[in-house]
Amino acid sequence: MCRLFRVSFVVACVCMVWLFATSSQAQATRPQWDAIEPELLRHFQALVRMDTTDPPGKEQPAADYIVEMLEQEGIPVQVFTRESGRPNVVARLSGDGSRDPLLLMAHTDVVSVDPEKWVHPPFSATREGGHIYGRGTLDDKDSVATALTVMLLLKRFDVPLNRDVIFLAEAGEEINTSVGIEFMVNEHYEEIEAEYCIAEAGGVQRRRGEVRFASIETLEKIPRAVQLTASGPAGHGSVPRLTNPVVRLAAAVTAVANWQSPVRTNETTTAYFERLARLSSPEDAARYRAAIGTDAEAALRAAEYLLEYEPRHSSMLRTSISPTIIDGGYQVNVIPGEAVATLDVRMLPDEDPEVLLETLGNVINDPTVTASYIPRDTRPVADNGPLDSQPFEIIQSMLARHYEATTLPTMSTGATDMAYLRAKGMRCYGVGPATDIEDIALGFAAHSDQERILEDELYRFLRFYWDVVVEIAGVR
Repeated sequence: MCRLFRVSFVVACVCMVWLFATSSQAQATRPQWDAIEPELLRHFQALVRMDTTDPPGKEQPAADYIVEMLEQEGIPVQVFTRESGRPNVVARLSGDGSRDPLLLMAHTDVVSVDPEKWVHPPFSATREGGHIYGRGTLDDKDSVATALTVMLLLKRFDVPLNRDVIFLAEAGEEINTSVGIEFMVNEHYEEIEAEYCIAEAGGVQRRRGEVRFASIETLEKIPRAVQLTASGPAGHGSVPRLTNPVVRLAAAVTAVANWQSPVRTNETTTAYFERLARLSSPEDAARYRAAIGTDAEAALRAAEYLLEYEPRHSSMLRTSISPTIIDGGYQVNVIPGEAVATLDVRMLPDEDPEVLLETLGNVINDPTVTASYIPRDTRPVADNGPLDSQPFEIIQSMLARHYEATTLPTMSTGATDMAYLRAKGMRCYGVGPATDIEDIALGFAAHSDQERILEDELYRFLRFYWDVVVEIAGVR
């Protein structure tokens, strides 16, 4: 009995020591956020103040800054450049090798600006009214600064890792992926190869200052460009002709714009609308459920409603087509021999491109108008990030912890560089900070002329991102 007691006592002591050590380690590796937030702000403002507009693409200053910050902390860094002035930075913190690496990815380039339309200069990182203004504050220098800060903290706190944590700050995401992710995947994939990737395109939606839901981007549509070309005999503008290419093209563009491709769902969009329905009014919930239901007529009615009132949701249900450029004629009194229109096509991942092109020809139904694909910075077709993986569950749980939010897995209607990684078999998830839905209509969203981020939400995003990375890659 005494021996049993002694054994039990020893076991209890060992457990207490282990619990104390674990607790102490957790305290030691948890940053004091009040002290870290000024550092994040410094990195963020420094990066936003660099004009890395693409085109032409001049990411060098941002890359140099990132390299300097990483090397100051003693983190190994490599720089890979395909085109002068457009570097890609890769940093790696080594784990114990028991699990495959985790990749953190963000892009340093930003879209162009019209400075005359900005109240605050677009590269000033002005702080006003709880916001920080500037090009790239939401796309994607918030992610660059956050991932950079997390890498610095992992090294500073010597966090034990069971995965290598790799940070890729890439060039060319907005316009020219050949200098960025394509270059890295095609020529230096071994430097960024990982089991999982965390990048942009998700986020948390607030309405009137209250969190509504969070999204994790697990899939994206595939961008293609279609050109419609109408041909006919040129002639004098004083003699109208039935064969006028401008008229034929106008009819073709109208026919395509009025046509809607079939509604189709997948694992991500089905889960998205099912979860969104639980957060919505009875009327909206009924539409969301109908949109992904088996009743074809009800799904079509729901899709028609969404097209008018919630166009982003409509685009998640079908391949979308938006006419964006029309070019025809060169003089007022000349009927041109050719007129051309460009269509921005965003395909569902399972869409057959050749079947779609044939369908468009049938919709146009005019032998004088041809439809063909033209080059654009497209993305490869890839599977979604699975919803039953460890990272998805961790991200979802951390969204609940930090934002008290329900998570919606989301198919992006735009394009991200995760598609190139997914095509290689990497499982990728897009996250982002909280933004106000009202900012879209007010012109404060990404790519707008007053792009801005809530300063407090930048800090909360860092705390969330830190916990996600430590949970996925840290030794348990």
